[in-house]
Amino acid sequence: MKKTHIVLFFIAVVAMAVACARVPITKRRQLNLIPESQMIGMSVQAYQGFLDTNNVLPATDPKTEMVRRIGNRIKAAVETFLAQEGQSKRVEGFAWEFNVVDQDVVNAWCMPGGKVVVYTGILPVTQDEQSLAVVMGHEIAHAVARHGNERMSQALGLQLGGAAVSVAMSEKPELTRNIFLQSYGIGSQLGMLAYGRNHETEADKMGLIFMAMAGYDPRVAVGFWERMGSLGGQKPPEILSTHPSDATRANTLKEFMPTAMKYYKPAQP
Repeated sequence: MKKTHIVLFFIAVVAMAVACARVPITKRRQLNLIPESQMIGMSVQAYQGFLDTNNVLPATDPKTEMVRRIGNRIKAAVETFLAQEGQSKRVEGFAWEFNVVDQDVVNAWCMPGGKVVVYTGILPVTQDEQSLAVVMGHEIAHAVARHGNERMSQALGLQLGGAAVSVAMSEKPELTRNIFLQSYGIGSQLGMLAYGRNHETEADKMGLIFMAMAGYDPRVAVGFWERMGSLGGQKPPEILSTHPSDATRANTLKEFMPTAMKYYKPAQP
């Protein structure tokens, strides 16, 4: 092997070692090749662009007030949990935002930096604040676990044939932007990169703990996801398109529930 190749190989190995981290709660080792600061920078621009081109409900709307109330409680829970685990860097640079878009879509998402959108179309399914906390806890967990970074790292690697991610992001900004938007399901014309089953299970477990610490009863999650599953038909809602089967999810939630309940302290009226 030529000396140049040896040096490049060594750099690649070191970069992969540095990029590896462990996901909170599950402790799964993950590989994120994109600096989280860059992910957050892209999300700020993409989030504002999305809000500018969609019907965002005003801050005084009761739906927005509810979403922001839940969001701020889960935000505090996330920060407390990560501080206790010595992983506060997971949310370093987050500037949390919670908005509601008036659109008949059964979905919600959270981008890096805590940029959250809930669509009004999911509210008839959640029915109440407790069940909406299930959804928001789950989506926020994806961002905390950096699942989008994993998906984007994999997609860039496939698209660019092993080119350095940093080079790709500077030389092919349009491709990078499209892959970023696909990673979070923003823009239906772009399609969506699928979360893996591991990602969904991790988000379920982390979301249960976050909502429990925020004072919401995690036991409502089983009933909520069963209602979501019943909406499936031939084309499931976007939020369910890559999720485990109803039976698998219900069993996983029930098995993990005793752990989640250890964190549950009902909110004081």
